Amino acid sequence: MRGSTTGRPIMALFDLLGRRWVLRVLWELDRAPDPLTFRELRTACGDISSSVLTRRLSELTEARLIEHEKGYRLAPAGHTLVERLTPLAQWAQDWRADTG
Repeated sequence: MRGSTTGRPIMALFDLLGRRWVLRVLWELDRAPDPLTFRELRTACGDISSSVLTRRLSELTEARLIEHEKGYRLAPAGHTLVERLTPLAQWAQDWRADTG
């Protein structure tokens, strides 16, 4: 498992989520009502390069967090992950307001 020499799944997950653009790709796919084409996803992400997006999509597909069939969408595990990250995102909003 890349990112973890200890074999601990949480370390591998943090490695994956810490890669540039990974969280943005997940958020954009979560917000989309329908699967997104590569071009639509690239536009939604802003200034991501096509080579980086290709790499991230490959990594997220390999991790079984996204699926590609008539466009990219979250896989069931991806939906669960975003659901579990939502309280953390809310905490970050509150934290920013307190520190900002």
